Amino acid sequence: MRKIVLSSALILSLLAIYAFTAVKNEKQETKKENLNKSEKKKMGTIHLTKEEFLKKVVDYEKNPTEWKYLGDKPAIIDFYASWCGPCKMIAPILEELANEYADDIYIYKVNTEEEQELAAAFGIRSIPTLIFAPMGEAPQMAQGALPKHAFKEAIETVLLKKETAKAE
Repeated sequence: MRKIVLSSALILSLLAIYAFTAVKNEKQETKKENLNKSEKKKMGTIHLTKEEFLKKVVDYEKNPTEWKYLGDKPAIIDFYASWCGPCKMIAPILEELANEYADDIYIYKVNTEEEQELAAAFGIRSIPTLIFAPMGEAPQMAQGALPKHAFKEAIETVLLKKETAKAE
């Protein structure tokens, strides 16, 4: 009788340990999946070198007279410098927008101090300078620190071609 009780207690203990481990593993897997989903959603801005720019945005060396955007969705290209006050002001706005519009646009950043040749190729003389690159159209350039609502309006109308409701 004692052997049966001990065996039963051992089996119940093993089952409890197994069940606890299974639940713990399931929670860890769920946590990993949620983390992966949030990482995918929060892409943020993408820093580009000249070589990456030539592959992802426009290869101006092969095609110096014509803008042929190479991306698969519209983009904003921010030419900035780390010491620039207005650049620092718009950096968090661009990060927010990159996360908010992660499925619709890219937001690229080019450090003009590190990529002087690239900045010179586009005639960047003041920073921040922003290039709005819609699909299949000529880019539009803007200079200075824009407020978030101006970025959103440009994204909606220039890049995503959505009509904005205007107050009359």
